[in-house]
Amino acid sequence: MKIIKIIKIIHNFKHIVSIEGDDYYYNIQDSIGEVLYNLASRNKNSYILWVHESLTTFINEEFVFLNLSERKIMSYRLEDNYFSKNIGFIDESIFINVNKKVTFPTWQMSSQIGIIATNFVRQTERKIWFQNQKFDFILNAVAKLYQPLGLFCYSEPKLLLSNSTPIEFNNSNLFELFIFVKKYYKWVWVYLLLLNCIMCLKKVPILPFLKTFFYKKYNTNQITELEFSEQFKNFNVLEETIDVIIPTIGRKKYLYDVLKDLSVQMHLPKNVIIIEQNPDEKSVSELEYLSSEPWPFQIKHIFTYQTGACQARNKALDLVESKWVFFADDDIRFENNLILQTLEKCVTFSLFVVSLNCLRKNEKKIFDKLFQWTTFGSGCSIVKSSCLNNVKFDLRYEYGFGEDADYGMQLRNLGIDVIYLPEPSILHLKAPIGGFRTKPKHQWDNELIQPKPSPTVLLFNLKYKTKQQILGYKTILFFKYYRKQQIMNPISYFYNFKKQWEVSNNWAKILLKK
Repeated sequence: MKIIKIIKIIHNFKHIVSIEGDDYYYNIQDSIGEVLYNLASRNKNSYILWVHESLTTFINEEFVFLNLSERKIMSYRLEDNYFSKNIGFIDESIFINVNKKVTFPTWQMSSQIGIIATNFVRQTERKIWFQNQKFDFILNAVAKLYQPLGLFCYSEPKLLLSNSTPIEFNNSNLFELFIFVKKYYKWVWVYLLLLNCIMCLKKVPILPFLKTFFYKKYNTNQITELEFSEQFKNFNVLEETIDVIIPTIGRKKYLYDVLKDLSVQMHLPKNVIIIEQNPDEKSVSELEYLSSEPWPFQIKHIFTYQTGACQARNKALDLVESKWVFFADDDIRFENNLILQTLEKCVTFSLFVVSLNCLRKNEKKIFDKLFQWTTFGSGCSIVKSSCLNNVKFDLRYEYGFGEDADYGMQLRNLGIDVIYLPEPSILHLKAPIGGFRTKPKHQWDNELIQPKPSPTVLLFNLKYKTKQQILGYKTILFFKYYRKQQIMNPISYFYNFKKQWEVSNNWAKILLKK
């Protein structure tokens, strides 16, 4: 059995107290980040665990050993995060409002306890670790820079035993927040952070803002591609059974092509579950080819007069029998290796939920790395069935926006990450809407002042975002929407936007209570 070396850095936030597992000599003045980088430079194929001196007896050694991965950085902070919630003013991502009770994807790292692979550290820029900032600042910078390149970053409560107790906390100040935003976000976010602090906090942090002029944005072009020495795991194709669920309405021809693509897969699905919808109560199924043609899988077909993608997918999920589920749209095309290659990657990387690259014809691929995804594709994802016991598509989003993202957040709040796979890919035809669809009627359609944004968008924000993120989103929407509406007088627009937001917010709160 291969012996894995784990080096421990024990610190008191300001200085290193001791190092266990290596005889590296350091000065008390050496920064924690500098020592960590130097230790990684002299230790290949090892791991470095850092921990505050008050938590050394609470380390969950068994969990750490069983969950080592070259691609992962895990850390945990007992309460809140190092940066205050004010970072939400300029960052709307799902990585800000961290669920501390479960394994949760986030670049927000902590110096309280964490672990990282030396092989990863050796590929990073030396100057990130040697910058004149606190260790927490450095850890957050590393995760923020390398997460988009395939580093899996997690807040992991299981690093500590359950009886661990709160300690003295090391928090950032406004100066550090502004500097972090200047270095690791686009330049405009510094100004929006200042604006939101003035409008929402009634503060004018002019000195933190002015200090950012002494710092440059980090040049991400200097970052090299990451390489991980992951080995292909044994893949027994017979064990990895899969069902496909497809809601459809008025797309007979397109659905037929999807079934044809499924019928030639190198790894065939066991069941294809089709929920056919038609609001005309005198209608019957138009999908005669489901029974008139032979298919190499079982087809479970439900015809319903009730429309709506959320309820349709929930009905389909109740019929799933296999180990995996392919969430598919009724207007996509794909190669015959799609299911096989995706499941192979899921097994190799120990992934439970993946969303596949799904683009229209001639649409340029933006992401070419496997990385932690911020949403969920309800028409292009493969999920392990064991993850689906406690999640359903939320009917409050029916005929609105956000049900995909909400489903992804339900999974994350159970401790299940969503990973984006660039390959294999899916072609999304964006077929015309079926001819017998009727325009859905929302409860707020009769409002004299129409809501902006959609109440379902704000519903998602109320469920999963911080107060600062919602206010930051409001500011950005205010500026973006101005160019797309008819009121050109800025003052009139301001008051009208305020009214539209209130209507949306009121309806979102009504939906939230349902």
